[in-house]
Amino acid sequence: MSSLQTFLAPPLSISFSSSNSKPRYSPLESLETCSSMAQLKQNHAHLTKLGLSSDNDAMGRLIKFCALSNDGDLDYALHLFDTLPHPDAFIYNTLIRGYLLRKQAADCIVLYLRMLQDSVLPNKFTFPCLIRACSVDVAVEEGAQIHAHVFKFGFANDGFCLNNLIHMYVNFKSLENAQKVFDKMPRRDVVSWTTLISGYAQLGLVDAAFEVFEWMPERNSVSWNAMIAAYVQSNRFHEAFALFNRMRAENLALDKFVAASMLSACTGLGALEQGEWIHIYIRNKGIELDPKLATTIIDMYCKCGCLEKAYETFKGLTYKSISSWNCMIGGFAMHGKGEAAISIFKDMEKQGIVPDNITFINILSACSHSGLVEEGRYYFQYMTRVHGIEPMMEHYGCMVDLLGRAGLLDEAKKLIDQMPMTPDVGVLGALFGACRIHGNIELGEQVGKRVIELEPNNSGRYVLLANLYVKAGRYEDMANVRRMMNVRGVKKVPGFSVIELEGEVNEFIAGGRDHPESKEIYAKLDVMLDRIRAIGYVPCGAEGVVEELDEEEEKENPLNYHSEKLAIAFGLLKTKAGDTFRITKNLRVCRDCHHASKLISKVFDREIVVRDRNRFHHFKDGECSCKDYW
Repeated sequence: MSSLQTFLAPPLSISFSSSNSKPRYSPLESLETCSSMAQLKQNHAHLTKLGLSSDNDAMGRLIKFCALSNDGDLDYALHLFDTLPHPDAFIYNTLIRGYLLRKQAADCIVLYLRMLQDSVLPNKFTFPCLIRACSVDVAVEEGAQIHAHVFKFGFANDGFCLNNLIHMYVNFKSLENAQKVFDKMPRRDVVSWTTLISGYAQLGLVDAAFEVFEWMPERNSVSWNAMIAAYVQSNRFHEAFALFNRMRAENLALDKFVAASMLSACTGLGALEQGEWIHIYIRNKGIELDPKLATTIIDMYCKCGCLEKAYETFKGLTYKSISSWNCMIGGFAMHGKGEAAISIFKDMEKQGIVPDNITFINILSACSHSGLVEEGRYYFQYMTRVHGIEPMMEHYGCMVDLLGRAGLLDEAKKLIDQMPMTPDVGVLGALFGACRIHGNIELGEQVGKRVIELEPNNSGRYVLLANLYVKAGRYEDMANVRRMMNVRGVKKVPGFSVIELEGEVNEFIAGGRDHPESKEIYAKLDVMLDRIRAIGYVPCGAEGVVEELDEEEEKENPLNYHSEKLAIAFGLLKTKAGDTFRITKNLRVCRDCHHASKLISKVFDREIVVRDRNRFHHFKDGECSCKDYW
């Protein structure tokens, strides 16, 4: 492509047909109601008979329909363009927009070069599309040249052009240039500020984004949502809630975008009550429940442990998108209800909805969490045989997990060996975990070392390998793994548990005493442990001479003070017999807490719903919904 800098645009002398020279009104007016290419071609023939085939005004209207309408034909627009002796800026701009709509970004630049070669002066409508084309195509060099032309042709103060330049540089991950454009703007509007906020947030510079947000002279819902979404995407859910509460205090209306961001925050924290409040607000205010928002609500209920309301919301949708179906199937999967997930899938097919690769990831995950080996094998073949979907890495990962949990380690390894792609750490990690469950030391050691090399900073991989060595009585090898962690500076992720009660989110860490009701919580914890000891509870770590390393909580804290037990003690303090409370945990629930939770649910007559890193556990009457298959 020739450099844009070589083009100069001298003053143009473009002649337009006199509006009085041709009886154009009737045929031109008929173009406004044109709805198909067949109708447009009739109009074209009529205009040609009237001698308007070279008239920019008349042909420009035809080109506009062809280039921009969903029922148009860009090739026909280009054909019309090629017949014009002197196309004007409007026609060039229309075709540039047409190319952009079809994601043919490079063609936008080529057409702009021709525009300059033909000495047609670009106007303020030319550059926004060109800038967006550079942004879409990540055409950094061309983007810089277009930026220069914005100034060269006198649009240095045009807010629309400058806002698009900020967005372009953000898309290029060049925040320095985006900030320069922003700083030199004579007038900044809400779009300017919000685009810069989103740019910082996209690069993970959330605190810098918040500084920009605080400097804003005025904000709209888009600005608030950009900042809230930045916190949510960075898993800084508490700050998202604080900003949301500040927004409400300023009496700003909640729109569907803010609602979706806050529902995601509720999902992250397991804040069911606040999620329900937002759902009710959406319903009462008549906010449009588009497919994305509907799916976000279903996902919130599923991941906050309220599967019944998720399904109720799903059934109430007048239109169910593929994402809604996938979300509901995935919800049943994570709650260990594999049969229900398969039933929903069959309903989906009956209604003519074509499943996609995500559908089958969720179906296979449902089979894995429920131990449905035969069903998993069937759907793994079915997706290709019936729907032509070739298995991706995630599908293989689900199958390896399913087979491995079922103790079919040889079959799982054979499947990995037959994969058409190199297995990633997720696939190998599933086999590694299965080796730990079933005590296959030889295969586990082999796979574990590969996994650690693929993911050297993941503490859980080292812990799993060390625990394999403990089971085999190979304590020197276990010590070597711990030394390797220290040498590499690998730190275990601290465990925490979150419980929402009475609209407040409470977070606990192992052995933590920062909660204002800490004294009462620990007193309740002692009572809780005494009651379950009375019916046979023995801490899992006390069963052997050497305790296993614990991935879930820091080892310096005794088993009794794991974050989940503290959250349960708080839940018992705040609820009565027959109640349900929900806990969200950032790591996999440990064996001891799982065992204790079953007994607590029986002794204290509570249903305790725990969401850990992998799935849900519903503890009730001394049993867990996972049937110890986790």
